[in-house]
Amino acid sequence: MTLRRSRKYFLIIPVLGLAALLSVDAAAQGSQTPKDRLASVAPTVSTGVSSDNYTPSTTSRIGVQTASPLALSLDEAIKRALANNNDIEVSRTDVRFADTTVRGLRGLYDPVFTLQPTFSHSSSTGQQGTNDVRINANINQRIKPGGGTIQGFFNNTRTENAFAQAQVTSGGLSSGSSAIYSSQLGFNYTQPLLRNFGIDNTRRQIKIAKKQLRQSDSDFQLQATNTITDVQRAYWDLVLALRDQQNRKANVELARENLRQITAKIDAGAAAPLEKAEVETELANREGDLLLATQQVGIAENTLKKLVIRDALAPEWAQAIVPTDSPKVAPLPSDLNAAINDAFDNRFELRRLKLQREINDLDISFYKNQAKPQIDLNTTFSLDGISRGNVSTANSLIPQFTGNDEILRQKLNTLFAPGSQLPNPLIVVPGSPAYFVGGFNRSMSNMFRSDAPNYSIGVTFSFPFFNRTAKANLAGAQITGERIAAQTRAQEESVLTDVRNAVQAVETARLRVDTARRARQSAEAQLAGERKLYDAGRSTTFLLFQRENSLLAAQNAEIRAETDYAKAVADRERATATAFREHNITIDRPVDIK
Repeated sequence: MTLRRSRKYFLIIPVLGLAALLSVDAAAQGSQTPKDRLASVAPTVSTGVSSDNYTPSTTSRIGVQTASPLALSLDEAIKRALANNNDIEVSRTDVRFADTTVRGLRGLYDPVFTLQPTFSHSSSTGQQGTNDVRINANINQRIKPGGGTIQGFFNNTRTENAFAQAQVTSGGLSSGSSAIYSSQLGFNYTQPLLRNFGIDNTRRQIKIAKKQLRQSDSDFQLQATNTITDVQRAYWDLVLALRDQQNRKANVELARENLRQITAKIDAGAAAPLEKAEVETELANREGDLLLATQQVGIAENTLKKLVIRDALAPEWAQAIVPTDSPKVAPLPSDLNAAINDAFDNRFELRRLKLQREINDLDISFYKNQAKPQIDLNTTFSLDGISRGNVSTANSLIPQFTGNDEILRQKLNTLFAPGSQLPNPLIVVPGSPAYFVGGFNRSMSNMFRSDAPNYSIGVTFSFPFFNRTAKANLAGAQITGERIAAQTRAQEESVLTDVRNAVQAVETARLRVDTARRARQSAEAQLAGERKLYDAGRSTTFLLFQRENSLLAAQNAEIRAETDYAKAVADRERATATAFREHNITIDRPVDIK
């Protein structure tokens, strides 16, 4: 240290001698004032800054009002980010959209009601015409357990036959018409016995959509965790930038005080004007560093604002943020095993892969089922009722021979003797039963007679030869399962590496805080000693500035170590997925996932 100081003195003495000669030469001019003497030296040493026209540096920032700053704690910043961050809002809408997909697929099990009124007319030349009115209603329902389908139906038909005029004139039938009413109430049920029994495509899609909803929820929580980490990083970066700005501002004030003192010494003739140029150069350099530090404050503040402010036109953009928290350093090292266990239990990437594996298991189960033959049980049960309109319930008498038969009988009787003629007796035709006469009201009531039930049962068998499609799909799902297993192992290794690095970073930062604190204390002692030497005239401004800059660097290194520790802790929370627990946060999920 003594050798270095003596060398510096050796280099400075010629410079001071040159300054003294210049001062003597200027004094020989007789009429010049001390101010004129300084002006005559200035062109020789290009200072760039003069104490006469000096303008103090500014720490103001464009578009930021410091009159009403926003005091913000770390917890408040995290809460604001979780409520306002647009990236989280995007993830939240993804979860809500996935929930609509699940609800949409569940709608496949909603009952479907169908009403089909129909009128039809059919006729051909010389034949009877038919007018049909049908009002059919049914309701279809898929049965989730077992995969069956049930259909309830209620059909009503009115059929009216209008006989052709040719038949009437022939004498075969009297003119007129009669309507037949029929009603049918029942159900059909189809039950798969092999294929589509345990699982079908509808149930598969619903289960997959539920798991994809959980994946979206995991992505949402991952985004929230990453946002918490980003907020902590931005918060501590702002703390570092503000502390750096404060330190550099204090360093500028030291340089200004040195300039004031050296100016007084020069005016008193106790120092050479060249020393003022050295101080002014150092002051300009420190002011430039202060301006850069102020710019860094703006960058760090804008980064934090982007995370916690929702709208680009919000008034908070014009406010200066004042962090109210300081980094705290834990005295004990982190527990690596506990961190690893937390990560494997909580990491959302592993949860997503687990859900993806469960989705693949559903695919394998479905394609195995599709490889089976299709055997469906079909059953039908119905109650049928019928009635007729315009019919009489009384007995009627009609001749045995009518029409052409009656003409033939009469011709034959002309050939027979009077006692041998063929008779045409009257035949008693019973009237229609009373329960058979009426319209739809009668046909509906007849459905519940004891002779109305009808039922059927059968089996449908279907099996494609070779069934290559189902086998190929099954093989593809099994290959996908192998790929997911490999992805899971790779992700587990990435998680393990991430946790180990994060824990090591916390421990390294913790130790750095102690070393930086000791370095700052040593720099303070060195500056105090150098100041005493300078005041005693045994040091130079160059050495004093060097000590001041060394203290500034040590102060910044200390706060950087402290903020690096805080950011390392935030990164460990991200790596172990414990940010919610560490900050006592209960996040509101977009939907209720059951």
